[in-house]
Amino acid sequence: MFNFLNHKAMLNFIIKTHQKDTVYKGNQIFILNKGMNSGKPQKEPFSNSFVIVFPDERDAETVYWLAYSLWKSNFWHQFLIGSVIPFLRIKDFKEEFDSKVNEMMLEHELHQKQVQALRLLEQKQDQLHQDIVLINDLRRTILSRFCRK
Repeated sequence: MFNFLNHKAMLNFIIKTHQKDTVYKGNQIFILNKGMNSGKPQKEPFSNSFVIVFPDERDAETVYWLAYSLWKSNFWHQFLIGSVIPFLRIKDFKEEFDSKVNEMMLEHELHQKQVQALRLLEQKQDQLHQDIVLINDLRRTILSRFCRK
């Protein structure tokens, strides 16, 4: 178990390899550990993933956004091994993730502001995606009417 102290916050969590059909109590996030998307966090389990278990929902949310940032910046690519299907070793993940969580806790307020910005960007991206789907539906409708004549 890792404990990270800061004058404002303390995070507690356990990192382990996810076992298929295992049910976890409390709050957890899953980190994909195979392929070029290794490091991708998700609230639901991947077939090939690590699980990070938290006693507190707020800690899970804080660490989720750190994991998301590391994944989006391709941080984990440097640790991938294997030539056919690259994968991330749990030992490497634990060591590097530990280091990054410690850095984040030293600048916790800045991290919180960045999380708010990332959430807003995700909402905007979702809205744009919905708009694109609607535009494509309208285009299909117009073109199908045009082709019927």
